[in-house]
Amino acid sequence: MKSICVYCGSNPGRDPAFVTAARAVGTRLAGAGLDIVYGGGQVGLMGEIADAALEAGGRVIGVIPEFLALKEIAHLDLTRLYVVQSMHARKAKMAHLSDAFIALPGGIGTMEELFEIWTWGQLGQHRKPVGLLNVHGYYDDLVAFLDKMADQSFLAADHRASLMVADRIDDLLEAFRGYEAPPGDVRLKTLQT
Repeated sequence: MKSICVYCGSNPGRDPAFVTAARAVGTRLAGAGLDIVYGGGQVGLMGEIADAALEAGGRVIGVIPEFLALKEIAHLDLTRLYVVQSMHARKAKMAHLSDAFIALPGGIGTMEELFEIWTWGQLGQHRKPVGLLNVHGYYDDLVAFLDKMADQSFLAADHRASLMVADRIDDLLEAFRGYEAPPGDVRLKTLQT
């Protein structure tokens, strides 16, 4: 594992713990020698994680669509900034550059990115770990709902387990180190033969 993609809010959120956690993640990943790949903005939690990692001597790679470069205020002091044409290109580039994925608190954009990359793993499009950093219980309700999906057989147990959840970045990194991807979607393999 050389690089970790971090999905998080372009706003700081109400709870100061969110900013504290974002900065701690940036510092910790930089200290571990892991490159950070993220959405390329300098505002909100996005900017906090990037700034903290850069201050700690880390490498930070941003990927931002041209139309968002002004809205999310593209961070121009990164190790590398890719300006792409669309959200689709952004997500594909971030996935290509990353060996693992973490979602910190964020809004619907963060959720969309998280669910897409997790779904790609379920469908066998990658075998990389995906996790939630559950800062101050931010994701408690989501985790309960995902468990309900599994209980109701809309989500296979091994795929539910493939989304790792932790309250601390060190616990999440430890889980990533021991990660073994579940098999891809059997129905999809059957259709391909």
